[in-house]
Amino acid sequence: MKNNQHIELLKLNPLQTIAFGFMAIILLGGLLLSLPVSSRSGEATSFIDAVFTATSATCVTGLTTLTTSEHWSGFGQLIIMILIEVGGLGFMVMPILFFTVFRKKVGLRTRILLQEALNMEAMSGVMKLMLHILRLAAFIQVAGAGLLAIDFVPAYGLKRGLWYAVFHSVSAFCNAGFDLFGDSLVGFQSNPYVLLVISGLIIAGGVGFFVWYDLIEFPKRKQLTLHSKIALSMTVFLLVGGTLFFYFSEHNASELVANSTPFERFANTIFMAVTPRTAGYFSINYLHMSQAGIFMTIILMFIGGTSGSTAGGLKTTTLAVLVIQTVSMLKGRERAEISGRTIRPAIVFKALTLFFITLSLCITAIIILSMTEVIPETSGIEFIAFEVVSAFATVGLTMGLTPELTLFGKVIIILLMYVGRVGILTVGFSLTMRGAKAKERGQYKYPEESIYIG
Repeated sequence: MKNNQHIELLKLNPLQTIAFGFMAIILLGGLLLSLPVSSRSGEATSFIDAVFTATSATCVTGLTTLTTSEHWSGFGQLIIMILIEVGGLGFMVMPILFFTVFRKKVGLRTRILLQEALNMEAMSGVMKLMLHILRLAAFIQVAGAGLLAIDFVPAYGLKRGLWYAVFHSVSAFCNAGFDLFGDSLVGFQSNPYVLLVISGLIIAGGVGFFVWYDLIEFPKRKQLTLHSKIALSMTVFLLVGGTLFFYFSEHNASELVANSTPFERFANTIFMAVTPRTAGYFSINYLHMSQAGIFMTIILMFIGGTSGSTAGGLKTTTLAVLVIQTVSMLKGRERAEISGRTIRPAIVFKALTLFFITLSLCITAIIILSMTEVIPETSGIEFIAFEVVSAFATVGLTMGLTPELTLFGKVIIILLMYVGRVGILTVGFSLTMRGAKAKERGQYKYPEESIYIG
């Protein structure tokens, strides 16, 4: 009997498999990056910095305690790129590639894991969607690398230029934000071509695979799902609104005004609106940005990209559900309604839960880090808040705190990146739910009672 209990404890449900799967990849990446061969100096890297970098890469964040271009060797950079790819597409991409290459039949458990990893409500079509995601991701990244190579190869030579093109195409599409230039894309302020190509890759990765699948199937179906309509509408609204906001809030920014043409300034402004969604690249130093610009960047980072994409954050569709519910309530309706459709109450409750937990987690982390980290005299609490939201939303933008983090601060940021990539509910359920027991709890209902609010 005891042996059966031990065996039962060792069995992981799909959510636990996802949570621990990401953890295993991070630890393996950390071990590889800590090896002497991974650093340019040929010396071993401290395990905490190696794990920090592996977490940032696997969770497609981009925050680093060590400069990628200076500290890591070619082998170390290759490991980082692989971790970015696996983390961006989900760790389940590896077994799917294995099954596809060797023409093996995909078992039920693997399909269930894919369903949870892709956040799908039904299991039907999960393999078809996963293969579609792999083909689409490969096509976009190859195309992006080709476009970047047009600029990088003449500037850096064939071998180095191609490597830069591939690395930054993968990093941009997966919304990771790792760079091999040392100062992100500050050196490309006067190169709108590179900024716009990187922006296109970021948007392509952040809009979501479900949306891409819908767009590709549109000629046949002649319609988009409600999810895609909301995701595209929110993406356009945030990009256009963010661009207009930054155009006016940063009109006196010395980095943009000095020696820049109107088109170069416009390209940099678009880039400022795109990169918080959650890419992590930057073409201007955020320490030189206005307070209004910093606050708007924090908001955009917190919102993040679309569900089912390489991006992190609260997600555009989650915010849209909250807005729809609010508007419906103000109109005197009990249900969240839009475009002749009613959003299921369970989805609304999930969105509210995500918003509350996400906000609470970020506030808690800001309070803790404000006590453990040193804030420059020229900055305020936004110095900490910017880093916390950037880590949780897996953005990677920084105002300079990451390289100066204490050991405790590094651990906090690592946890934020991990939870932000794997998902709050996935981590929470993996720690609290036990399969059948969780279902049993949902089979009974307590008496209802009113509480006065508002």
